[in-house]
Amino acid sequence: MTHLTPNRGEHLPTALSLAASGVPALPLRAGKVPFGNCRRCTGNACGGRPNMKTPGPCACPAPCHGWAAATTDPDVLNSPAWARAWHEAAAVAYHPGGASLTVVDLDNADAITWARANLPATRTVRTTRGEHWIYQGAMASANAVRPGVDIKSTMAYARWLGHGTGPLTALPDAVRALVVKEPAPARPVAVTVPAGGGTCPHRTPRYLARGIAMAEQRITEASSAVHATVYQTFLAVLSTHGRCGCLTEAHTARLFTAAQAKGESPRHCTDAWANALTRLGL
Repeated sequence: MTHLTPNRGEHLPTALSLAASGVPALPLRAGKVPFGNCRRCTGNACGGRPNMKTPGPCACPAPCHGWAAATTDPDVLNSPAWARAWHEAAAVAYHPGGASLTVVDLDNADAITWARANLPATRTVRTTRGEHWIYQGAMASANAVRPGVDIKSTMAYARWLGHGTGPLTALPDAVRALVVKEPAPARPVAVTVPAGGGTCPHRTPRYLARGIAMAEQRITEASSAVHATVYQTFLAVLSTHGRCGCLTEAHTARLFTAAQAKGESPRHCTDAWANALTRLGL
C-alpha cells in the first residue's frame, strides 16, 4: 500500500475547487483512508447515515463516516471542525455517486487490458498501480467484481488524482452488469395448468392485481442493484402466474414500464423476462 505524506493543509484548496464544480470532497489521512469517526460517532452510535444504508451527507460537524463526510459546502470544508483533518490530510477524496459519477478502479495491467477490450473508452486517470475509468452516471458500488476491478460510485469514495484525459462517457450497461450477482436458482413452484385456459384456478383476479401492484412497487423502490431486482421480480411474478394463462400483455407492459422508469432499457427488460421464462422452463 502506498503511504502518503501529509501536506499540512495544502489539500483544502483542491477540495474547495472540487466542491465548486459540484463534486463532494473529503480529506484522507495517510494510507488512503478517511479520518476515523469522532467520539460522538464511534461505532455509528449517532445513527450515522452509512449505518442506515442510505446515501447522503453525514450530519456530524467533523469529517466522520468515511464517504458520507464528503460535501460540496465550502463553509463545512472551511469549518473549524475540519481544520485539524485538513492540517493532517495526506490526500483528497471524493464521493463519485454524489456527483453522478462511477469510477471503474483498474488495479493492474491485466485489468486495464480487460477494460480496453470490454468497456467503452471514457475519461481516464492514472493511479499508482493502474487507472480509474470514470463514467457519467451513478450506480451501486462493489469491490472485486472481477480480478483487479472495483466499482466506486454511491456510498464509496475514490482518491482525487486529477481531472484525467478524455471526455466522459455515459455509464454503460456493461459496467452496471458487473455488480449484478447471478440470481439464486428459483425454488420449484407447483402450478396447475388449466385445461383450455380460462380463469386461474388457484388465484383470484384481486390477488393477481395486488401481486402486479406489489411487483411494480418493488421495482420502483429499488435504490441499488436495479438489474437484479427487476430480474427477481419478473421471476417471482412468472413463478406464480407464468403457467396458468392469467398474465396479459397489459400486466407485462406495467412491469416493463416500471423497470424502464428506473433506467432499464427495453432490451434489458425483454432479456430479463426471457431469462426468467427460461429458468422456470416456460
